[in-house]
Amino acid sequence: DSLSSGWTFFTDADPTNGLVNYVGGQEASKLAYVQDDGTAVIAVDDTSDVPAGGKRNSIRISSKKSWDRGLFIADIYSMPHGCGVWPAYWSLGNGKEWPNAGEIDIIEGVNTNTQNQVTLHSGPGCVLDKTTEALSNLLGTSCESSNGNNAGCAWQQKGNRTFGHLFNMQAGGVYAHSLESDAISVWFFDRDEIPADITSQKPDPSTWGTPTALFPNTKCDISSHFLAQSLIFDITLCGDWAGPAYESSGCPGTCQSAIADKSNFNVAQWKIASVSVYQ
Repeated sequence: DSLSSGWTFFTDADPTNGLVNYVGGQEASKLAYVQDDGTAVIAVDDTSDVPAGGKRNSIRISSKKSWDRGLFIADIYSMPHGCGVWPAYWSLGNGKEWPNAGEIDIIEGVNTNTQNQVTLHSGPGCVLDKTTEALSNLLGTSCESSNGNNAGCAWQQKGNRTFGHLFNMQAGGVYAHSLESDAISVWFFDRDEIPADITSQKPDPSTWGTPTALFPNTKCDISSHFLAQSLIFDITLCGDWAGPAYESSGCPGTCQSAIADKSNFNVAQWKIASVSVYQ
């Protein structure tokens, strides 16, 4: 089973100005592949010598299909982390210039972060209702984004096993999210707390309780701001977030210097059991 059957390899320059070359074709085959046990691996090059401030080969893949609504369940064993590392599992709307078709960031963080951040980016006129109840801490309520102002509306999870090293030490877990006209909802389950209905492939979100993150349509018309979404996994390095946050993350030296040490990237890889879509 190869990833290329369901996913497209993005090979343009990184829009977030990371120190990566996103590769496809033969170059990608060493960094993105399916193991014999069915686990998909997506990794940063940790074998090549790259100068400080140079660009290291990495992967960004996007699903060939897109969905304007649905329930998406990602079962992930481990995610990339480390100084200079900025992974994301997200989706991007089709048919309009960013961010007017919407972007949903389900997993995102940088460097030594341990708490995942869930974010929406949209065109004008979409606000996260601050009375919304969810299990995470509310960060920002303006979903409208632009190149100069792209914080978006966001929740930060409370548990330190939701991103990075401690997530990996428990063999990860499940991130499920639903895109519907009344809300975008995200649930996180630790490996040992995954609901039986997910395991049996008959998921019923109505039984899962309060979402980890919730973006209702009370102050945002979801259907017009979030068009058909393609799922994306990527790993960038330094760039617009991991770079400026590098020093405050307690990381040594500079983000540019971290690029040169290939051992920094030994765990900069996704290991994904499955991604399932239900409609």
